[in-house]
Amino acid sequence: MEEALEEIKKPEDKVELKKKSKEEMSGIAHIYGSPNNTIVHITDLAGNTLSRISGGMITKHSRLKSSPTIAMFVAKKAAERPRDLGMTNLYIRMRGPTGGAGHGPGAHAAVKTLGKEGFRIVSILDTTRVPRGGPKRKGGKRGRRV
Repeated sequence: MEEALEEIKKPEDKVELKKKSKEEMSGIAHIYGSPNNTIVHITDLAGNTLSRISGGMITKHSRLKSSPTIAMFVAKKAAERPRDLGMTNLYIRMRGPTGGAGHGPGAHAAVKTLGKEGFRIVSILDTTRVPRGGPKRKGGKRGRRV
């Protein structure tokens, strides 16, 4: 019995399993979608910029900068360099205008395109700034007297 165990424990008999140790690189895609423009800014986790593309860099018609079609091209162009560097995962942070009603028309199209470009989307976070109180209203201590 002990001889059988010693035979099993011999290092020559071990079969090493080869693992695919492809390192998964993660990044953050900051998407700003306003009613007038769409900006896609991709950084690594430390915050170093890898690519930053806006709608104005893609089209020459200023009225089209925020459209979903242009946002699709913006996301494709922004995804080229991070993909070449080996990035596979993206955390997405979407932002709209401060105090606005929501994201512009191109923000969701940019997110869908980044997913189709081969990135694994880990999470989507809304980082739109919310005004809380704001500056003092004019009119003095007792208000505006009519």
